[in-house]
Amino acid sequence: MTSNDARLSEALDYLDIRRTQNRYADIVTRRAWAELHEIMRPTCRLELNLGDSSMAFDGPGAIGDFIGDQLTQFSFFEFVILNTVIDVNVETGVAGARMYMQELRQNVSDGRRTNAYGVYHDRFERHDGKWWIANRKYGSFSRTAIDGPENEQVVFPLPEFDLRSL
Repeated sequence: MTSNDARLSEALDYLDIRRTQNRYADIVTRRAWAELHEIMRPTCRLELNLGDSSMAFDGPGAIGDFIGDQLTQFSFFEFVILNTVIDVNVETGVAGARMYMQELRQNVSDGRRTNAYGVYHDRFERHDGKWWIANRKYGSFSRTAIDGPENEQVVFPLPEFDLRSL
């Protein structure tokens, strides 16, 4: 049986990680790339599987530069967290998280409204009492087709990793 102290420690860690996820969504929506350094470890690696291409970026600066460049095509952009699952190991200060998300977007070029859906698999690490994003794997599982009506979504297999292996 788990003690109340252990349950409380896990709940507080969960809350801190969830706040970090919310902070990420806020940073991306506001395009405040310099703030990524406040939630990501300097060695954080982002691996992207976009369904039809893949790439990787190292460090919050490179990650922010890449995302910032991609968002210039949108006059409106909002990052929305749809659901999240977090597996915390309080003793080791490591957690794995799966965060499902949606991007609400409007193209600069034609004013068309588009959507993208994906999932982040994140490794979080606690350093000096604070939780940081240490590693990210992003996978697309649907996005509005480049050509065609708004309701045409390109669908990819749902990426999934065991949270304890992150």
